[in-house]
Amino acid sequence: MTTEKNLRSLLEAVANGKVSPDIALDSLKDLTYESVGEFAKIDHHRQLRTGFPEVIWGPGKTPEQIAQIIEVMRLRNPVVMATRIESAVYEVLQARVTGLRYYEQARICAIAPPTIEPQFQGKITILSAGTADLPVAQEAAVTAELSGFRVQRLWDVGVAGIHRLLSNRHLIDSASVLIVVAGMEGALPSVVAGLANCPVIAVPTSIGYGASFGGLAPLLTMLNSCAAGVGVVNIDNGFGAAVLAGQILRTAEKLRLASPGS
Repeated sequence: MTTEKNLRSLLEAVANGKVSPDIALDSLKDLTYESVGEFAKIDHHRQLRTGFPEVIWGPGKTPEQIAQIIEVMRLRNPVVMATRIESAVYEVLQARVTGLRYYEQARICAIAPPTIEPQFQGKITILSAGTADLPVAQEAAVTAELSGFRVQRLWDVGVAGIHRLLSNRHLIDSASVLIVVAGMEGALPSVVAGLANCPVIAVPTSIGYGASFGGLAPLLTMLNSCAAGVGVVNIDNGFGAAVLAGQILRTAEKLRLASPGS
């Protein structure tokens, strides 16, 4: 399904009633990509297949390459995101891309409407153990919000002062999915999972003294959690945690709509 002839044939079949719109949509999900110069191939139909559009990974790309990719993607997508964009790179991009917004702490650049109304039921609540974990936590929060999910933030509630967490128990109780971001020894997700009645996504960060081994220590703590219902993403992967939380809510929405009487 990569040529104009094939596309025309499919559209004519839909118009004549020979192919259902659902079958046609399944065919279009595998449309070809669009090349940008000789350095990138944009997968415009990723959102049709997975529910989430392609997102630009910033490190390793020049500002000029990032700008060209954004300009191509914005023609077909209401929201375009680029992650791990440092402030110096944003300053270059700002001069080349109109309407670009920068979420400095999250290190995300985006082209998006001024406000994005939540498209799904449920709430993603994101907790950070310490202030130093906020870049990763904010990456998760901004990603989720730009993807159309309702987000609630709770910062600096690590286990060294457990009363800070317990005094906000109502926020844990109201969550549909929890993302818990922690460095050092990474104990916070286990504690939260022992209080929560929803999925907990644990995100280890590279914050900590030498023996934390750049996030390996909290990663292993989270993988060995004694609390049930904890899933773990890679070190500093706030973006991946947000997508996983979003997929959980999207699946719940599909099941709700498919149930009798919904």
